[in-house]
Amino acid sequence: MSSDAYARAGVDQGAADLAVAGLVRALGAIELGRPSRAVPLPGHYASVIRINERTGVALSTDGVGTKLLVAEQMGRFDTVGIDCVAMNVNDVICVGAEPLAMLDYIAIERADPAVCEQIGIGLARGAELAGVEIPGGELAQLGDMVRGFDVAGACFGTVALDEIVDGAAVRPGDPVIGLPSSGLHSNGYTLARTSLGGLPLDEDPEGRLGRSLGETLLEPTEIYVKPILELLRSEVEVRGLAHITSGGLGNLLRLAAEVGYEIDDPLAVPPIFELIAERSGTSGEEMHDVFNMGCGFCCVVEAADEAAALDLLRPHYPGAKRIGSALEGPREIRRH
Repeated sequence: MSSDAYARAGVDQGAADLAVAGLVRALGAIELGRPSRAVPLPGHYASVIRINERTGVALSTDGVGTKLLVAEQMGRFDTVGIDCVAMNVNDVICVGAEPLAMLDYIAIERADPAVCEQIGIGLARGAELAGVEIPGGELAQLGDMVRGFDVAGACFGTVALDEIVDGAAVRPGDPVIGLPSSGLHSNGYTLARTSLGGLPLDEDPEGRLGRSLGETLLEPTEIYVKPILELLRSEVEVRGLAHITSGGLGNLLRLAAEVGYEIDDPLAVPPIFELIAERSGTSGEEMHDVFNMGCGFCCVVEAADEAAALDLLRPHYPGAKRIGSALEGPREIRRH
């Protein structure tokens, strides 16, 4: 693989963007016969619906993706539920909402009680880490459509309308604080699996990872909810929150302010990303577009609050640090 390695592996992000645009156009034509309750947050991580003049409900939905194929290869299903919770609650928290509950959806070729129980164990653990309930869900047996299984969910939380965090308050000079990821999280697995195919999952390639490749790939997505809620409830002025998933640090550009971001002191890149890049020949630029590259979440705060924010976040994430700042100019990410 060389240029556009992700598309060659089977995921065409450009086509996906066009597909989403088509969906958005169609959904934008919904006629309700009343004013919309949706708060305008174009391109953001979660949607917010007005319940009354003061309160909104934040909504998000996501799944685990082809990380599930690694779980099948390993015969281990007790962690992917954590990923499902994480991918949803980490988006909801980005608008300043407190996630409250989630519903899960499991599409499976044939109901397997042992597999489903293991998935449930992960969902329960993820719910505890996020502080949410899972009061229900759906199990669909789709043998004519599905080979294996898929796990997805939908999360909701509440937020005061005057406390929504959408990034509009970000100003040039505001620091960007990066929180370490736990690994690949739940993005880019099509490229990762294609790149690493042939390597034994029960071994550590060249002793580079510190544990087996399979364990590294199944490491659950970090759940950032409780530390971020603590930050939001502090005296720190939180101006923007970004869940770093597909798109990498480019996800900062989903914040509303007309600014760019300079990343001049990034977090360390874990060796699994270097291994993928070496074996696939993927360029550094595309690696940063596909993966989190060691930074799973970003907080943009007022410059005067940088030290206070780090004091709150480092007990949870000792590796948290300022990785860059907002700057005047075009809406782009500048990396050093």
